[in-house]
Amino acid sequence: MIKTDILIIGAGPVGLFTVFEAGLMKLKCHLIDAIPQVGGQLSEIYPKKPIYDIPGFPSILAGELVHNLMEQAAPFKPTFTLGERAETIKKQEDGSFIVTTSEGTKHQAPVVIIAGGLGSFEPRKPLIDSLASFEKRGVEYMVREPETFLGKKIFISGGGDSALDWAIYFAEHNNSKVGLIHRSESFRAHKDSLEKVKQLEKENKIELFTLAEVVGLRGQNDLESIEIKQKGKENSWFDTDCWLPLFGLSPKLGPIADWGLDIEKNAIKVDHTLDYQTTVPGIFAVGDVNTYPGKLKLILCGFHEATLAVQTAYKIIHPEKRFTLKYTTVQGIQGFDE
Repeated sequence: MIKTDILIIGAGPVGLFTVFEAGLMKLKCHLIDAIPQVGGQLSEIYPKKPIYDIPGFPSILAGELVHNLMEQAAPFKPTFTLGERAETIKKQEDGSFIVTTSEGTKHQAPVVIIAGGLGSFEPRKPLIDSLASFEKRGVEYMVREPETFLGKKIFISGGGDSALDWAIYFAEHNNSKVGLIHRSESFRAHKDSLEKVKQLEKENKIELFTLAEVVGLRGQNDLESIEIKQKGKENSWFDTDCWLPLFGLSPKLGPIADWGLDIEKNAIKVDHTLDYQTTVPGIFAVGDVNTYPGKLKLILCGFHEATLAVQTAYKIIHPEKRFTLKYTTVQGIQGFDE
């Protein structure tokens, strides 16, 4: 059982900033996220996309913003459960909540703050009849532990940053050539990544299949080969140990929709006049996952919502204490000891 003061569902920018605001009030946080890295969609979908509406930064790359938020939260030593989706929540007799993930990991806290952005991100899956039987048996939609793929014959499908970044990584760290499959001849990835892929193709470390897609899977128990359909050529089977269809992630509210909260148009209704608490006392929703009259889905609005949510969270956790807000320009940043 992982125990903390505030359990944050979602490790995107708003969730990370919540750690900082909670830390100023001496509250410890643990974060759960379905994707295997912090930053939410900023890291997973567009890490190199510039953002223009963060106060004090005329322009900042999404990935750089995540890095800065992690540095800002670091003095307060947040802990993480990544690559696991929050599945169930149960209120205990003492008023605390137990949240269990898709992998069975249990967490307990007196306060839960849902900062899930647009919801949990589900992988976009190709339409192949036998796909489900090979999931986690050679077919993976995310790279959680890169070292487990080393020494294996790998094929990757996709044309975005994630697909190219992993193709480059495995081509540089693996002994065998990596297959990269894309339906088009143009890529959505950063120009530098595409140039690197072309260079690795010349070095015979990447085999590039354009105007192509995987249409069949074969194997006894684990995946053994994939069938590639390529324009102007006959379908061909290729031996492989694993196939990574990296077609991006689709946001869905997911299991949170079954937690007994008031849901409106795939978002959680909250009390916007005070602290962004849901209809269940002790559970808050901040950032893009919530809705209320006048709601704006902006990161900076999520930062504001998290700040107010933490104020009430403190009163729930320490009802006998009174917290006096002090400006950081006066008190500085006093992190947690080891």
